[in-house]
Amino acid sequence: MSFEVVPVWKQVTPALEAELVAFWARNHVLEDAARARERAAQAACVGRDGDGAVCAVGTAVVKVLPRLRQPAYYYRQFFDASQRGQRQTVPFAHRVREVLQAYNASLARPESLGMLVELESKLLASRYTRASEAGFHFIGYSPRNLPLFVSWFEGATLLPPAP
Repeated sequence: MSFEVVPVWKQVTPALEAELVAFWARNHVLEDAARARERAAQAACVGRDGDGAVCAVGTAVVKVLPRLRQPAYYYRQFFDASQRGQRQTVPFAHRVREVLQAYNASLARPESLGMLVELESKLLASRYTRASEAGFHFIGYSPRNLPLFVSWFEGATLLPPAP
């Protein structure tokens, strides 16, 4: 990777929150500061460039899709334009997956069985057209008609169906 990946799950400080809010504002993403602060609390990993500046972020929040009725982390990632096109999307997502899987393994009862990805990027959706690729498996389309993929954590066991 052309940047350092730093795990920050459940360790977002006020300083990191401010960095993430500024990062998203600078990139014209989540320009509403309140929403950006809420999302910052969901940060699992950040990417830092050679100068130490945030250049990528992966966030996660537990969701239960009605059809699956199992908890999974709804995963989002965003890279600064300077970091795009370098084939870092999957390695970064895999590093986040490792962090989240380790966290869940430390819990008495896991809060999530894996990572759920809704491909919003038309470029990525056109690139990832196989049913199973890079550890992510196609499971259908979202209500927004976007492809949904899931990567289950190793050894994940189904929980009782959520209502």
